[in-house]
Amino acid sequence: MKRLTGILLIAISATGFGTLAIFGKFLYADGVDTFTLLFLRFGLAASVMTLILILRREPFPRGRVLAQLIGMGALGYAGQSFSYLSAIKYASAGLVALLLYLYPIFVFVLSALFLREKVTWPKAIALTLALTGAALTANPEGGQTLGIFYAILAAVIYSVYIIVGAGVMKQVSAIQSSLVIFASAAAVYGTLTLVNGAHFPASSSGWLSLGGIVIAATVIPVATFLAGLERIGPTNASLLSTLEPVVTVLLAAWLFGELLTPITLVGGALILVGVIILTRSEIGLNESKE
Repeated sequence: MKRLTGILLIAISATGFGTLAIFGKFLYADGVDTFTLLFLRFGLAASVMTLILILRREPFPRGRVLAQLIGMGALGYAGQSFSYLSAIKYASAGLVALLLYLYPIFVFVLSALFLREKVTWPKAIALTLALTGAALTANPEGGQTLGIFYAILAAVIYSVYIIVGAGVMKQVSAIQSSLVIFASAAAVYGTLTLVNGAHFPASSSGWLSLGGIVIAATVIPVATFLAGLERIGPTNASLLSTLEPVVTVLLAAWLFGELLTPITLVGGALILVGVIILTRSEIGLNESKE
């Protein structure tokens, strides 16, 4: 039951993260710049988590765990976001998305090397299908070398973030960890916003989109990802997260009328098949232990 719950939590997380690009598109159109967007996103998310922490009467993390969580937020989350947004300036969105989804491979390798996670055939097959599907869904085009570098750097940083998180989550709750991560990332982007000047939403619909990006694309997906990560491990969590581009593509088609090409549909189907294989394998493993 624990592993099935973890699978469902990661699926919820991927769905939430899949809305990020949609809300972001609305906010950029409303005059918000990148630094202000990320500062508001993480700052407001930290406020929400603080309220939840108080209501649940959970203690604030301390000591080494606190330091690790600050690193995950200030270096990991902030670094990954900066690298991703920098990559978009020098390469197509499709190519950047594809290169970012190299991170399941990095997590797979790092987990085997440092966490002694067992390598199984279902995981290998699911990984291959999911990455192939992500490549087809992303529909990559060309880009400059600098853009490719930043995109791969984003994937590497996110991989390390997941590996570190797998250890930290054994000592704190998803609420405790999310609060510190959000606050740390907000501090970084708050400083950058102060230096570059703030550009807030210009309309009520823009503020509504900001609310969506805080709750649906940040608080819920990050908390559920960290909770699921503790239950099913870094490799499985990263594999299941490949549902994210499927959600984004479907929402873009629905809201913006973007065309769903046959190759995109095939890519989405491969991701889903990979997820099904991994899910059946994890449920079978769970049942064999009970």
